[in-house]
Amino acid sequence: MVTAPHEALHRVFLQDKTLYARVLRLFGVEVGEPAEVREEKTDLTEARPLERRVDNLLRVKDSGGGEYLVALESQTRVDPLKPAAWAYYASFLMSKYGVPVVLLVATQSRRVSAWADRPHDHGIADWPTLTVRPLVVGPDTLAPLTDPEAARRDLALSALTVMTHATSPTVGATIKVMCAALRDSAETEALVWAELIAQGLSKSPAGKTWRNIMAVDMSFWSSPVSEEIREEGRAEGRAEGRAKGRAEGRAEGRAEGQVLSLFKVLRSRGIDVPDETRTRIESCTDTATLDTWMDRALTATTLPEVLRNEE
Repeated sequence: MVTAPHEALHRVFLQDKTLYARVLRLFGVEVGEPAEVREEKTDLTEARPLERRVDNLLRVKDSGGGEYLVALESQTRVDPLKPAAWAYYASFLMSKYGVPVVLLVATQSRRVSAWADRPHDHGIADWPTLTVRPLVVGPDTLAPLTDPEAARRDLALSALTVMTHATSPTVGATIKVMCAALRDSAETEALVWAELIAQGLSKSPAGKTWRNIMAVDMSFWSSPVSEEIREEGRAEGRAEGRAKGRAEGRAEGRAEGQVLSLFKVLRSRGIDVPDETRTRIESCTDTATLDTWMDRALTATTLPEVLRNEE
């Protein structure tokens, strides 16, 4: 079944069609500077009734006159039949286009990465007729984000990194760095990557954290996902009896939204909030304090870590 993370993990390479080259270089695969990159049809079906489709396909002409194809695949699970499909893709594409093929596989799973990141032999035990070796991009091969400025310089690669680290222990810190990078970027460009990351993280705990941040820290942006999240927050607040009506003034309204989002983050991280502390948080109207609590909540494991001297 096609899922939002599956789609986002290969569509990120279409949003920036030169991203594949930077990813290859990260793995020590030197390729020429792309002079022309265009999408090709992904349908690899033959005349016989057997449908096969690669997730995405790029045709590259580099500045040195070389030409090759980049077959982009998202992989969410270990599939014993997939290496045979990859072999088919590679041989079919080489036969059809007459150029070399690079198979680039993106995943959020360490288990999938360990399974896919090796030569896959096809043939008899002592003599493989065909060997396929994908280049795998995953949480073990892309380092977590640590520097907002470095992340801002390559938002495409940074967005891919956030998505591949969806289930990593470091995802909270990586998300914070990405948010800082987007705040310092042009709004129109930042919105594209923010929306794609929301799709890539989907309904995972990291995805909930990202959506909460979009609704609060990036509340000055207007986008389908952020507006949807704000409406969810308002509805949830009403359902829980914590909605306080229309906020009087912009600062008060933002504080109320921050409080609701903070509770959502704490809940998604499994941190219980006693009634007495809940009342104290709900009564806070200082947006700077609420921002500090939200930042801490992204990586904290206990409530005292979030509130520190406030609890």
